[in-house]
Amino acid sequence: MSRPKPEQIEIDVLFNKLHLDSKNGGYNLNADSEFSKALTEGLIINEKRYGYQACPCRLASGLYEEDRDIICPCIYRDQDISEFGACYCGLYVSDEIADGKKKLKSIPDRHRPKSSADATQQQKTLTSKNLKYPVWRCTVCGYICARENPPEKCPICKVTKDRFEKFLDNI
Repeated sequence: MSRPKPEQIEIDVLFNKLHLDSKNGGYNLNADSEFSKALTEGLIINEKRYGYQACPCRLASGLYEEDRDIICPCIYRDQDISEFGACYCGLYVSDEIADGKKKLKSIPDRHRPKSSADATQQQKTLTSKNLKYPVWRCTVCGYICARENPPEKCPICKVTKDRFEKFLDNI
């Protein structure tokens, strides 16, 4: 059974929000509005399908924890923009591409599903017993804070607290 296509008003509302958020955060949306709105439509479809806005250019598993790194804006966005001038799907672009000084090119996909053993080893190496509070890191923009729990919303990129990971533990 196919899901109904999002209404144009729904696409326009999210597109305008993404545009405003990107400008306020120092980012550029791809100037090709038809292309950007098609990606916006994909975000809406994925949100209805999975309950979150998984990148429309990647195959999501439907399991939030496995897909957390590819929820838009994905954790690879900044590195992709720095290296290639755009994020993987091309929704977010560098100033050079936004200004027409460079052309958008193909971008390799950095997303690689991690095994639980990798995650456990990473957590072990990031543990310190000298901390008063755990250190939380925003997986999207890299913002770091030391407190009992992550902030409700990242003060830098505005993603919700579920996009934070425990970077260092105080145990």
